[in-house]
Amino acid sequence: MSVKDKIIEIIAEQAVLEPSDVTMESTLEDLGIDSLGLVESIFAIEEAFDISVPFNANEPTESDFDISSVATIIAGIEKLVAEQA
Repeated sequence: MSVKDKIIEIIAEQAVLEPSDVTMESTLEDLGIDSLGLVESIFAIEEAFDISVPFNANEPTESDFDISSVATIIAGIEKLVAEQA
């Protein structure tokens, strides 16, 4: 399973949707994921890829990690995975 597919699977699970309902353009808000769901998604992604996501749940807008859309989340995680390899 690719990084992209795994992230979409995790996000879909949090949103209680099918992975096919999650598009690259979707925002977490579009998918109905609130701040708690976001934190749970980040934890699940960190666990799935054994990485640490530079995200501050208390100050999401101050974070260097872009969560503006599914595509930016995937790009950020792919970068972190590549850096760790």
